[in-house]
Amino acid sequence: MDVQVHGKNMQVSEAIRLAAEEKVGHAGRIFGDGANADVEFTEWRNPRIAGRHRVEITTRTKGHTVRVEASAGDERSALDLAVDKFEQQLRRLKERLVQRSRRHGDPAPAPSEDTVASAGPGPLVRTKRFELRPMTVGEATLEMDLLGHGFFFFLDAETGSHSVLYHRKDGNLGLIVAA
Repeated sequence: MDVQVHGKNMQVSEAIRLAAEEKVGHAGRIFGDGANADVEFTEWRNPRIAGRHRVEITTRTKGHTVRVEASAGDERSALDLAVDKFEQQLRRLKERLVQRSRRHGDPAPAPSEDTVASAGPGPLVRTKRFELRPMTVGEATLEMDLLGHGFFFFLDAETGSHSVLYHRKDGNLGLIVAA
């Protein structure tokens, strides 16, 4: 696995760079497809934040994007946590792909409400239905702030496509537009 290591708001030391390349490369043996992995170290300068160091690992393998992040008090601890999560995600993805290939001859059953409810990490506890009315991004921003939500799904009046407006971690807004 080709590993690219870089820092955001910090310089990554050579020891940490080598440790990241070794550990992420070792985790990449699960697929062994020569994929690229991007490891980003971030340091927050605020001493009040307990997990001041964050590591984000992103790779694209077998047509799937795997992204994990972890925070800790120092770079090495954050790296260890992120690599553990990364290995777990890669193993889970491989299991799903193996299971899919084993039953490739069987038609996939249509998901029922029970399978949809149990697909995630926890049970589905609430379903909301609402009518989409066309609105601009500005109106959607206002509506999202009025509701106090972190995201808002709406029908864009200008493009006619379904869109999601969301709050980013850096305090700005992001927009996802359906193609």
